[in-house]
Amino acid sequence: MQRNGPDGRALETPRAAGLAGVVFALLLTAMIVLLRLGIPEGADVAGAEGFTDATRRAAVRAALALVPFAGIFFLWFLGAVRAHVGDVEDRFLATVLLGSGLVFTATLFGAAASATAVLAVAHPAGSAPSLTTWDFGRHFAYTLLTEYAMRMAAVFVSSMSVIGARMGVLPRWLTAVGAVTALLLLFVSSHVPWAELVFPAWSLLLSVHILLAGWRRRRVTPA
Repeated sequence: MQRNGPDGRALETPRAAGLAGVVFALLLTAMIVLLRLGIPEGADVAGAEGFTDATRRAAVRAALALVPFAGIFFLWFLGAVRAHVGDVEDRFLATVLLGSGLVFTATLFGAAASATAVLAVAHPAGSAPSLTTWDFGRHFAYTLLTEYAMRMAAVFVSSMSVIGARMGVLPRWLTAVGAVTALLLLFVSSHVPWAELVFPAWSLLLSVHILLAGWRRRRVTPA
């Protein structure tokens, strides 16, 4: 997308904004995988005892370290998405798109904070956290991630798909993939482990499309 600046020169969305979606998708995928390996959903007392394993704790710490960067790159990705839509965007849908993206980021940070609480809970070295503490921290983290963050992601995906279909800024196959992704995030991700990975997969597809569209525009636009 290009706009005219105060001096009349064209202002173009930075290529880094499009690449941010690719980086975000990779970071979110790594975070989800590490978090699920480090704090298995459905783990019982044996799972809590296994949490004293240094490898599992390291996986959770690595996942938590990725969350702030994933959030930062997602905001850049959100900017690239709105720039790709351009001036033809519907204000209502654009507001839903922006709001759901911001709430998703905040909820993702909340899930990371609750997982941090599981790591920081006070218990004797070499022993497992109490079952009550373990259950609360684990369920709270996964509830925020799968129930709330992923449903906000579903709103983000569905609003972008509707914008893409109405305004013709996305190919039909990508809007269809977005519709399926939104349904999976809305109704399946809270019940089927690993289903939340469809969101970074969709984000990766959309980012590649935005990058290719920008590259094609630069080829046909005179200097």
